[in-house]
Amino acid sequence: MNPLPHIAARLFNTPLLIHRAKLDAILAVLGPRVGWPETESAAPVPAPRVPSVSRQCDIAVIPIHGTLVRRALGLEAASGLASYQEIGAQIDRAVAGIVLDIDSPGGEAGGVFELAERIRAATRDKPVWAVANDQAFSAAYALAAASDEVFVTPTGGVGSIGVIAMHADQSRKDEQDGYRFTAVYAGSHKNDFSPHAPLSDGARAALQAEVDRLYGIFTESVAQHRGLTVEAVRDTQARLYFGGDAVAAGLADRVGTLRDAIAAMRTELSTPIHTTLPQPQEAPTMEHHDPDPAAHDPVAADPKELAAAEIAAAVEAARNEAQAIADLCLLAGCPEKTAGFLAQGMTQEAVREALLEYRAQAPEIASHIDPQRRNSAASLDDNPVVAAARQRAAKEV
Repeated sequence: MNPLPHIAARLFNTPLLIHRAKLDAILAVLGPRVGWPETESAAPVPAPRVPSVSRQCDIAVIPIHGTLVRRALGLEAASGLASYQEIGAQIDRAVAGIVLDIDSPGGEAGGVFELAERIRAATRDKPVWAVANDQAFSAAYALAAASDEVFVTPTGGVGSIGVIAMHADQSRKDEQDGYRFTAVYAGSHKNDFSPHAPLSDGARAALQAEVDRLYGIFTESVAQHRGLTVEAVRDTQARLYFGGDAVAAGLADRVGTLRDAIAAMRTELSTPIHTTLPQPQEAPTMEHHDPDPAAHDPVAADPKELAAAEIAAAVEAARNEAQAIADLCLLAGCPEKTAGFLAQGMTQEAVREALLEYRAQAPEIASHIDPQRRNSAASLDDNPVVAAARQRAAKEV
């Protein structure tokens, strides 16, 4: 059987976010196809299956089944793989709620954290829930943790928050088969991780450094999305948690099946969303018309607007007070006293009392006759009252 080097390159000498037991199973299945020695435990390649997105009303149920890889290579269905690329496209096409139906041991590190951030971004527009149905391990859990809520079935599990890398040293097999490989290269690290030679100390240290780097990204991603500390995530030591233990560890929110999650989301989507945005108010009636509701509701008004309104009201009150004092002085016949009263800051009541006292002390009749003016006969003749009296006296004579 012809080997498939591109598959081998995705399994060996590269960090993987995958459950170790599943990695062993993959090696048993694909080993003969990638040049790995055949073993009695090798299992037949499963028949092709293509998971499809199902819809429950407006809820998109997206399957995340099988080993996770970054890009599609046309082998997903035959090898039980699912690509981050296709999962992301399905998330983008979803209109309302999303339920991630996860049954995966994890997979490649490349692309998983980008997809996790894509899932987190989708939660800002719509509810995105994940169900560990039945497994959500390693890279699959990185995706689940980025959702709003994580369900785990009673027999399902989450966890395996860790990174692993494998190196295949087949130098002894080469010798037994009569092969001896010689690599000619430039660059001291160019031949690192060759399967035809034991792993050198330098190559091992470089691979360990990359595993540690990805482990840091993984634990920080889970801690941020789940609201945990990085130390708490690291303390799991890549253990697996099932059912209620997953909830107790903070890696899941509730125990429930896929059907439970769909029913709960359907209820949530049918419940009116209450926001803090201003809601339309009913038109006020004529009897209760309030042109300035903020004046009666200081909490609803802006503090600067309240201060400006108070200043305007004070100015208007002072203006009205001054006008009333001027009117009182005019009616009392002494408008010249207005300025003095205002300068003293006297109120209307004080001004009224002062004017009454002044009138009490003034003469009863005030003369406004100009002492310089002299009456003349012409002025009496012009008086209509005098003219009428004279006309009547003449008739009587």
